[in-house]
Amino acid sequence: MAIFKKSSSKSNTVKLKPWKVAIIDDEADVHEVTKLTLRKFTFENRGLEFLSAHSAKEGIALFEEHRDIALAFVDVVMETDDAGLRLIDEVRNVQKNFSTRLILRTGQPGQAPEEDVIKQYDINDYKAKTELSSLKLKSCVYSSIRSYRDIKTIEAGKRGMEEVLKSSSSVLESQSLAQFGSAVLKQTLTLLNLNNSVLYISTQHTDLYGHTKMTVLGASGDLIGLCQPGISQEIPPDIEADVKKVLETKVHYQSDELFIGYYPSGKDGHNILYIKLNEPLDVVKRKTLEMFASNVSVIFQNLTQKEDIQETQKELIMVLSDAIEMRSKETGGHVKRVILMTEFLAEKLHMTEEFIETIRYAAALHDVGKISIPETILHKPGKLDPEEWEIMKTHAQKGYELLADSNRIVAKMGAIIAKTHHERWDGKGYPEGLKGDDIPVEGRIMAIVDVVDALLSKRCYKPAWSEEEVKAYLQENAGTQFDPLIAHVMLEHFDKIQDIRAQAPDED
Repeated sequence: MAIFKKSSSKSNTVKLKPWKVAIIDDEADVHEVTKLTLRKFTFENRGLEFLSAHSAKEGIALFEEHRDIALAFVDVVMETDDAGLRLIDEVRNVQKNFSTRLILRTGQPGQAPEEDVIKQYDINDYKAKTELSSLKLKSCVYSSIRSYRDIKTIEAGKRGMEEVLKSSSSVLESQSLAQFGSAVLKQTLTLLNLNNSVLYISTQHTDLYGHTKMTVLGASGDLIGLCQPGISQEIPPDIEADVKKVLETKVHYQSDELFIGYYPSGKDGHNILYIKLNEPLDVVKRKTLEMFASNVSVIFQNLTQKEDIQETQKELIMVLSDAIEMRSKETGGHVKRVILMTEFLAEKLHMTEEFIETIRYAAALHDVGKISIPETILHKPGKLDPEEWEIMKTHAQKGYELLADSNRIVAKMGAIIAKTHHERWDGKGYPEGLKGDDIPVEGRIMAIVDVVDALLSKRCYKPAWSEEEVKAYLQENAGTQFDPLIAHVMLEHFDKIQDIRAQAPDED
């Protein structure tokens, strides 16, 4: 079980809110005597705040304004003989307040028989005013407030459990660590009802070779700059020192100003939840957070493994693509440029996020089939003869065959792109002569990106074309070689395309 430490410096400086006690009675003396008797009363380091009403009507308004009354003394006879009873009915059955402890007091015991009242109305005690001596009054208040506290704890625990389940479901929908971090922050803030507090999620993982990494997954408040999309900044030294202490002790740390939750993730992983507090976490919030963060820890471990696998696949794709590019002696940044350009066009064509994320990596595989083409053809400085050209064209089908058996989404799209990026809108392309919308959209996007980048680049068999020449070529071939809509988008954003290409220039 996790251990919570309490700091000694300011452990008793936070002033707790008093318990609210309502006195609803038409006799002014009853108010004064009750307040005088209980003026020094405390329970769990909390005093009393007295709320007064002199009629049932005022009492009902009091309950509407104050939803956190712990105890109410209610006179039976006020503006009518049963005014107090009607108030009880209103509070319980209309306002649906079942937490406040209600004690009926009467100066005329015979007028409302005790057994009938207790049986018919949801009250917690029924006393004649003469019964409540100083000692008995205090005893009554102790037991009532203790009961109220327990009821509120149970209610809060129930809500907390509901929020844990709801929040965990929300976090489970995360598909990446970045989304995960944002989801954790949002749900934790909601879960704990924290105001003006700062949270961030960090993880530490030691791999097979003993390398340790601390990564910021999400941040808010004055630490928001530590977690920009895709970037983890250096953690401030004071925060890092606090986190390292928790990692060393492997237990939670709790003070009035700070909570650092420690949640192990697998054998070597550690999740840290760092929260700046405006006031100490109470027992219910702390236990709720414990349950939530334990669930989050398991989710994080699964997401980390998933993302590690995905990143490894993407890195291998880039290595393979670069190797093919070097073998083909294409311009140095061709693969990097087509990745950025296809992603940009996919966004402008309003494709789904999943499609954009996938084409970002699948685009690198467009020429994977060239691995089967002899170097004498790949490196020929002049124009290919008809026989050589037929061999060159086989790279589209070969690329498809290399990738088609994979069930991975990037490889699946890569196979489609490899096979269809030389098809033409008018049906005169290869290898299958597909026409118009029969060509998959990923193939149509790559078709225009590959040609535009090739035309704008210097190759062993040609000089680079000017921007004006390439634009003219696009306009001339829109609707024949290229999808006219994609050609229009490319022309509309040609300045941006040039900016993107500048990010990955050719190497001399």
